[in-house]
Amino acid sequence: MFKKKLVSILAVSSIIMLTACGTGGAGDKAASGSASTASAPQGKIVIKYWTANGGKIEEAKQNLVKKFNESQNKIEVQQANQGNYDDLHAKVQAAFAAGNAPAVFDLEIASTGIFSRSGMLVDLTPLAARDEAQVNIKDFNPGLMGNAYVDGKLYGIPFMRSTPIFYKNVTMLKDAGLDPAGPKNWKELEEYSRVLKAKGKTPMTMAVGVWEYEALVAQSGGKVLSEDGKKATFNTAEGVAPVEFWKKMSDDGLIKFVVGKTAGADADKDWTNQISAFKIGSTAGVSASLEVAKGNNFVMATDFMPANKSYGVPTGGCQLAITSKLKDAEKEATWEFVKFMTSKENTIYQHKYVGYLPNRLSALQSDELQNYYKEFPQYKVASDQLQYAVLRPNANAYAEVSKTIIDAMTKAILEKDVKPQDAMNEAAEKANKLLSK
Repeated sequence: MFKKKLVSILAVSSIIMLTACGTGGAGDKAASGSASTASAPQGKIVIKYWTANGGKIEEAKQNLVKKFNESQNKIEVQQANQGNYDDLHAKVQAAFAAGNAPAVFDLEIASTGIFSRSGMLVDLTPLAARDEAQVNIKDFNPGLMGNAYVDGKLYGIPFMRSTPIFYKNVTMLKDAGLDPAGPKNWKELEEYSRVLKAKGKTPMTMAVGVWEYEALVAQSGGKVLSEDGKKATFNTAEGVAPVEFWKKMSDDGLIKFVVGKTAGADADKDWTNQISAFKIGSTAGVSASLEVAKGNNFVMATDFMPANKSYGVPTGGCQLAITSKLKDAEKEATWEFVKFMTSKENTIYQHKYVGYLPNRLSALQSDELQNYYKEFPQYKVASDQLQYAVLRPNANAYAEVSKTIIDAMTKAILEKDVKPQDAMNEAAEKANKLLSK
């Protein structure tokens, strides 16, 4: 019964995961349900590592795995990409039930609660305490640690972590006579958008996403769920305000909302083709977006998400989690790999290669990155924005709740006669039933 319930929850989680993780690409194609079966040299401990997402994200992981395997002769990591986070999580759950789970995998942070409470993950608290001198948990940015803990225990080590950030086509803004330093808040975003529309441009194209919604709720002073995760609070004034804002912007032709399975890709196409001047996207897309800007001959900048009452942003991306039921030697080998992947050196590497946050404070403060930011300030915005970071809900049913929220927002934004408050009230009733299970 539990297995069926978990599969059901994970099956709808792509709406959260695809928004809150990173970017897709050719490497996004799912691998088969099992990791590589290539035999390792005799005497090595073999561990399976399952990954999510593609493109430069997957390339960075492959490069790091190769570096680890070449750095020692006792452990061999066999990596297999499993598609997006939803695909990966469902496959891990199925493999765990079959007794063939990977030793380590990319765990999207909003799913830490359900995986840990189901007994599928190793409690890393004692390992981190034992190896504190090497791991140095306090070196990880505090803004990224909230979703690593569930019920006071550590279940994940921050790996490729992100926040949504605001991307701007500086060239388009200057051509429209706008100061590229803005917009800084919702009011200025509307003002900028009206100027751009008058110039025949689409100010912004975006999908209706729960990750972005979480940011706007935080900016409005609210929370999506109650502190204990047992009640929906997104139908309060603070939770409805973002939907009202988006509906107004949509009705006035200032935000083009796209729907369907290709919504994210469609929004990126408008950005790439300079149809839209703004986009909201993961910091994981900084490197790729800089390449797009260079290739299309425009200047790109990044900024904080425009504020309402204050700034506010959820974090996202993944942490490395170790599955339970491993033999002691396998667990220790996997832990060595996790420590390697999340070291200061490798944190700097993946940050520069992709754009994901430099999770460690020592990495952020290093001369290497500080000098890098002088040339590419677009990479630093997400780290600066972490001072306004909020936790993502960790309730077991949040994947299903998120689908309910997205359905309600889509209806309210795109259907003229639907009032945001009514749509969110109805969604809250459905959400409370899910949360009470």
